[in-house]
Amino acid sequence: MHLVIVTGRSGSGKSSALNVLEDAGYVCIDNLPVNFLLDLIDRELAGSQSVRNFAIAIDVRNPSRDLETIGERLEAAESRGVRVDVIFLDADTPTLIRRFSETRRKHPLTGASTDLRSALQEESSLLKALHDLASLTVDTSRLSPDELHHLIGKSMSLEPHREPLLLFQSFGFKKGVPPDADFVFDVRCLPNPHWDAELRKLSGKDQAVADYLEKTDLVAEMIQSIDSFLQQWLPAFETGSRNYITVAIGCTGGRHRSVYVAETLQKRFTRDFANVQVRHRDLSP
Repeated sequence: MHLVIVTGRSGSGKSSALNVLEDAGYVCIDNLPVNFLLDLIDRELAGSQSVRNFAIAIDVRNPSRDLETIGERLEAAESRGVRVDVIFLDADTPTLIRRFSETRRKHPLTGASTDLRSALQEESSLLKALHDLASLTVDTSRLSPDELHHLIGKSMSLEPHREPLLLFQSFGFKKGVPPDADFVFDVRCLPNPHWDAELRKLSGKDQAVADYLEKTDLVAEMIQSIDSFLQQWLPAFETGSRNYITVAIGCTGGRHRSVYVAETLQKRFTRDFANVQVRHRDLSP
């Protein structure tokens, strides 16, 4: 079992760190009472199923007397054969104050006689035992979420982030642009099979429509331009923490041109990407 304790001052990014570990397959628990830590480990080790890895956020919502004993509890965990790592996240006080101001969240130690700055100072004192145990200390003051994701993944030797799902989605502008689209390409400038009476009831998935569109060099040029753009910029998205990338292809009604282009791109990118899908939002079953 690998046990990762995620801790640090409030507002420093513990939730983001838990998300990274959850994506890597860890069972994540936010604010587990310290008193329950060894019980959790013992129950897991005694189970008949494969032992799981855990990432547990511990903060000052625990009683101070329990935080003072965390070192003894982690030593006991290691004596049971558990690999233990402590990640301590922090940021400079002005940055934490700004973050609390932006989110309007209440710090757990603020009260009628304790302002935010004093609460942050007290929090540092209460978490000193965990800070001294840290195998990784991270200052998140100037880190983006993606940078924090990469740093934790590299430091904890986690498996590389899975290649995101690449979805090509056709749609009709008549019904609006898909709100979840990361890229939107407009193919209404291409020849429209709708004006051919024999093709009108067909779709971009039919060979007759494909033959019609492939007669025009403009169609091939459009597909190649989208292909080249995505080949250049998709790797930049993969290095982040994206799980889905949606490429929306739109024509007027979402039946002919956008469907054909989305189908063609899906077939092309399947050669180089492991997880590629196509969906036609406005194409009737």
